[in-house]
Amino acid sequence: MIHHLMNLSRAERRNAILYMERENKTHPEALREILSDGRAPGPIKVWRSREFLCQLFDGPDGVLRFSVNRTHVDPVSLRWVDGITWDDLQRLKREAGYGGLEMVEVYPTDADVVDVANIRHLWIVPTRMPFSWRAT
Repeated sequence: MIHHLMNLSRAERRNAILYMERENKTHPEALREILSDGRAPGPIKVWRSREFLCQLFDGPDGVLRFSVNRTHVDPVSLRWVDGITWDDLQRLKREAGYGGLEMVEVYPTDADVVDVANIRHLWIVPTRMPFSWRAT
């Protein structure tokens, strides 16, 4: 929807953003699953809350991608609002049912950067990573 906002008039963009804000209020504060067993290439699971949208995608070799964005749009930049904290990501991981698994965020080489939206991508790997923190 974000990409479509750029093609609208100012009044249409304002109405679309107001609609999204009203829609946000209909969702709970904690994540709730709204899609399960989706089909590739789209998400296989989707969760929604008042503040966040989380999507799970199949990846290679048993690795899954957990993508997170806010549900609010900045009316000036027409991008998803940024500022997703570490605490937000840890809570959302837990609310989606993955609190017992490790996830990692990857910072790619400059040549591989794709920055089209304020979305954070966490990767769920099938085994514990040898460099992970361990509570003792």
